[in-house]
Amino acid sequence: MHGHGGYDSDFSDDEHCGESSKRKKRTVEDDLLLKKPFQKEKHGKVAHKQVAAELLDREEARNRRFHLIAMDAYQRHTKFVNDYILYYGGKREDFRRSGENDKTDMDVIRENHRFLWNEEDEMDMNWEKRLAKKYYDKLFKEYCIADLSRYKENKFGFRWRVEKEVISGKGQFFCGNKCCDKKEGLKSWEVNFGYVEHGEKRNALVKLRLCQECSFKLNFYHRRKEVKSKKRKNKAKKDCEESSHKKSRLSSMEETSKKKDKGHSSSKKSENSLNRKKNLMSIFKIYFCEMEERSLHSLM
Repeated sequence: MHGHGGYDSDFSDDEHCGESSKRKKRTVEDDLLLKKPFQKEKHGKVAHKQVAAELLDREEARNRRFHLIAMDAYQRHTKFVNDYILYYGGKREDFRRSGENDKTDMDVIRENHRFLWNEEDEMDMNWEKRLAKKYYDKLFKEYCIADLSRYKENKFGFRWRVEKEVISGKGQFFCGNKCCDKKEGLKSWEVNFGYVEHGEKRNALVKLRLCQECSFKLNFYHRRKEVKSKKRKNKAKKDCEESSHKKSRLSSMEETSKKKDKGHSSSKKSENSLNRKKNLMSIFKIYFCEMEERSLHSLM
């Protein structure tokens, strides 16, 4: 008996089957909608071969990535080169780079360095000249360091001082010759330095501080100009002025003393003459007194 009215229906089973299929479709659609992109598919107890291969590939790629990250740039490069030769063939010599045209910063500075930079030199500046100019700006240009090894040929080399030499006192408080470190008997010299730079002749006025032996080497052929400090010059001038004042004072004192001596001598002479006159007068008086006494005795 089916239904409420006691009527049987031949299509009741078909309706129940349709409803169950609809429910299954809905559950599948809901599962597809609720599935996340990183969620793995559901499998049975034994994994499929394709899934196992993908997992192995991922694990190997992860290990390879960690291995490459742990290497430095050179080790990574050598590994890639070895892998290339292993798979494609060839020689390692084909991958070696020629170092004939390699240059360091010091090589670039040596090629573009200038003893003195002018405005004309700063017109066309590339990166090499800018690097050399940056190095030049860091040099100290008060005193020079000299190379006097070829002084007998009348050839000298000069360069500016770096920061370490300024701190240590080399070239100012110690001898400016690069092979000498004497501290006593230093003299300052002014040299007209003529040199050839990039095919161009130039001159520069340079100051040096050298000991006696190195000064002899510098002045081997002709004597350079010796520089004296302004303080010493002022002191010398003051000393000369003071000495001249002293001399003038002494001369004036001597003149006054001579005049006084002359006055004293004249006054002494006059006094002596007066004393002589007085003595003569007293002698004459005594003589006359005696003569009178004698005349009175004769009369008696």
